[in-house]
Amino acid sequence: MGQRQNPLRSAEWFGTADKNGFMYRSWMKNQGIPDHEFQGKPIIGICNTWSELSPCNAHFRKLADHVKQGVLEAGGYPVEFPVFSNGESNLRPTAMFTRNLASMDVEEAIRGNPIDAVVLLVGCDKTTPALLMGAASCDIPTIVVTGGPMLNGKHKGKDIGSGTVVWKLSEQVKAGEISLHDFMAAEAGMSRSAGTCNTMGTASTMACMAESLGTSLPHNAAIPAVDSRRYVLAHLSGNRIVEMVDEDLRLSKILTREAFDNAIRTNAAIGGSTNAVIHLKAIAGRIGVDLTLDDWSRVGRGTPTVVDLQPSGRFLMEEFYYAGGLPAVLKRLGEADRLPFKDALTVNGKTLWENVQDAPLYNDEVIRPLDNPLTADGGICVVRGNLAPNGAVLKPSAATAELMQHRGRAVVFEDFDDYKARINDPDLDVEANDILVMKHCGPRGYHGMAEVGNMGLPPKILAQGITDMVRISDARMSGTAYGTVVLHVAPEAAAGGPLAAVRNGDWIELDCDSGRLHLDISDEALAARLAESDPTAASTLIASQGGYRQLYIERVLQADEGCDFDFLVGCRGSDVPRHSH
Repeated sequence: MGQRQNPLRSAEWFGTADKNGFMYRSWMKNQGIPDHEFQGKPIIGICNTWSELSPCNAHFRKLADHVKQGVLEAGGYPVEFPVFSNGESNLRPTAMFTRNLASMDVEEAIRGNPIDAVVLLVGCDKTTPALLMGAASCDIPTIVVTGGPMLNGKHKGKDIGSGTVVWKLSEQVKAGEISLHDFMAAEAGMSRSAGTCNTMGTASTMACMAESLGTSLPHNAAIPAVDSRRYVLAHLSGNRIVEMVDEDLRLSKILTREAFDNAIRTNAAIGGSTNAVIHLKAIAGRIGVDLTLDDWSRVGRGTPTVVDLQPSGRFLMEEFYYAGGLPAVLKRLGEADRLPFKDALTVNGKTLWENVQDAPLYNDEVIRPLDNPLTADGGICVVRGNLAPNGAVLKPSAATAELMQHRGRAVVFEDFDDYKARINDPDLDVEANDILVMKHCGPRGYHGMAEVGNMGLPPKILAQGITDMVRISDARMSGTAYGTVVLHVAPEAAAGGPLAAVRNGDWIELDCDSGRLHLDISDEALAARLAESDPTAASTLIASQGGYRQLYIERVLQADEGCDFDFLVGCRGSDVPRHSH
């Protein structure tokens, strides 16, 4: 161990020869912990989101064991504790509804317990931002260990991608191209090992964000869940977190403004999920970095997408790791002077560039050269206008280039239930050049802002061989999905945003190049429409029923602000609370 810079937090519990020290140590000793473990060793919390209801994280008990081995080897003592596990695949109405709740669990568990540093075991989409948000509000030494992606899915002898194949095959069923039996046959082959989605969905995106922010060891993002090297990385992370205590290497030294710029540029290069926009804003807000949508335009736009992964491209996370993983991407950016801040500090005590400058790259098809990108400009497109005064986003690498400048007639769905009730109606008044618009699916309107923005196309349109239309909503979209989909419209309809005023037959203009999203009616007509009814009534009624839903609806911020609760923004530190007895 190196020379420790600060006294241990845990000594406030275990380091005194009095009634309180007696009580704290004695009850811990009922687990068979010998007395010497309490004598000046750093206590390392292992924050575990294991749950059998979160299948992407169901292998985390074994992962935690390898972290513990590393902690013990380095001279610390590990204590594993559970926090709310908000798995995407089962949780209704959406895992995003409980992201902030999980972050509160993490924050208070860290602050209220004898923990000197923490290892965050994350995997499924919202677990990564939730745990980083909670840890950032405490600002103790922290390292992220991701569970890793699943192996490639297999169907009819071909690779298939998590989530992405669902959207694709579902549309083919509606178009009459495949049978329901063919569709169901892919189910067992899509998820055939432990781990998160094997596409560049939100889980893989946030793993890449964690690594590019500097909060994890190199290669954390892409090692497959069942690869033995995943457990080696967990062990080494356990080693390293003990050293971070001695160095007092806190999150605030890692999560700097420069680190977030690196992450935004990385998201463009990997063709990352639009959900990263919301999550990075929330994490930044907890650590005191003022991140805005304008930063996504300033830093991300003009960056080529070079990672050829589904849903934007061809390959999956297995190939990404074998091609060199995220270090190879960062090296490619850095060699072209496209990595904004090479000297940003990371959890291993080295700069981001020191970690990646010698990284090998094994496959130019998977990680393409900058002069032969998958998408020439893969930075998240931010659009504004009278339809989205505070902004909306679109993912260029997953969109149809010809539709990114488009003018079309609105086909309006008042909410997701209205969409489901009418989208398959053969008499639906819709044409290929129209724009599908859905309201009341934002953070308040669909409490949690569900991933329903990638509306499936009407069967009558699919039957024409058309596979994409412009779609606009205040919802989110799965990172595994694709299409020319405008998301996160802010303010949302349920907050009185202009989206609430759109009517069937209105004309809407989308221009990603100029960042414009415009409803072709006058300001006076727009104001008059909004005055005719109260778009907040439905969410207010739900909130009146009490419970966590009330807290969520009344205190959640809008999409452009990260959808955190207003009272959670900021870093409250890790001062030791008063004694419990």
